[in-house]
Amino acid sequence: MSKVPLTAKGAERLREELERLKRVDRPQVIKAIAEARAHGDLRENAEYHAAREQQGFIEGRIKDLEFKLSHARIIDVTSLNANGKVVFGSTVEVLEIDNDEEHTFQIVGDDEADSKIGLISVNSPIARALIGKQEGDSAQVQTPAGVREFEILAVRYT
Repeated sequence: MSKVPLTAKGAERLREELERLKRVDRPQVIKAIAEARAHGDLRENAEYHAAREQQGFIEGRIKDLEFKLSHARIIDVTSLNANGKVVFGSTVEVLEIDNDEEHTFQIVGDDEADSKIGLISVNSPIARALIGKQEGDSAQVQTPAGVREFEILAVRYT
């Protein structure tokens, strides 16, 4: 399997989630299962079944995070020198031409993307349109609602 790109911040967030799952959530669900078992008949014990389901989710997420972190290629954005070009990890300020709105995006890996806070996946249409461009360039993105055009105002590596 090829390495999956992650920013250093994104990798740290995944490690923190993994630690929380192992040190807090897993022991809590084990305790909940033990308490539910103490109530007797497990066939009709909703608390027991809910706790077992939660345990399955936690164990699955732990395995998923361990796999992703072991196959990650962690990129330190602050050490990038891409000569002003938009690359993985860079923060890009853009002006959306049609509605005169400014947006700030950081291009990150799939596992750390969160469009609500401006973290967009390197595989998203907007990121693919911006990569390789530099300040002053424009990029067109085909969306279901039509073509969106962006002008790049600034590129930062922070």
